[in-house]
Amino acid sequence: MKSIKKSRVDYTKGAINEDTLPAHPMELFNQWMTFALSEVKEPNAFVLSTVNDSGVPSSRVLLLRDVNERGFVFFTNYLSQKGQEMASSSHVSMNFFWPKLEQQIRINGTSEKVPESISDSYFESRPYESQIGAWSSPQSSIIENRKQLDDKVELFTKKYTDKVPRPSHWGGYVVCPDKVEFWQGRSNRLHDRIVYSKNEEYWHINRLAP
Repeated sequence: MKSIKKSRVDYTKGAINEDTLPAHPMELFNQWMTFALSEVKEPNAFVLSTVNDSGVPSSRVLLLRDVNERGFVFFTNYLSQKGQEMASSSHVSMNFFWPKLEQQIRINGTSEKVPESISDSYFESRPYESQIGAWSSPQSSIIENRKQLDDKVELFTKKYTDKVPRPSHWGGYVVCPDKVEFWQGRSNRLHDRIVYSKNEEYWHINRLAP
């Protein structure tokens, strides 16, 4: 096995210039995401971190499905571990990392459920198999074996042969950001780090040491 200690990449693909930064982080996020969509496989994949009642964190990879004036939207099972933890503490963090572009975006904010109409609309746009999957999987719960899951899929496939209603335990969240950091890899580990921090209605921009 190749030594982890010797695994090293020098980042040289880009830089962040403060003189050209927009006043709002969502504008810069959209610029970066638009470019990533043409260059990176699944650039909307991100790590969501939540904490439980004891303050113990957990992380998992999800897919971003929308960006609006309020924040970042994704969909999941409300009864899953992350759903239960967000019900207990709305404070979450998100992390996008695009190695090909040598870029990273870190987001801190609070999560809340989106209106049911938005969840309904997105659920209707999903493939039939994914809709059945939302009914079939008791996400994050212990199951005996794969057959138990396959049996549930068969059950709901027979029940919903055409239109599949959205389960009440499944829907969307929006993460409303209060801090967004844009990270661009630079040579010799002297990376560019620009952070937007929200103070009431205004965003303040600062450069952080790498």
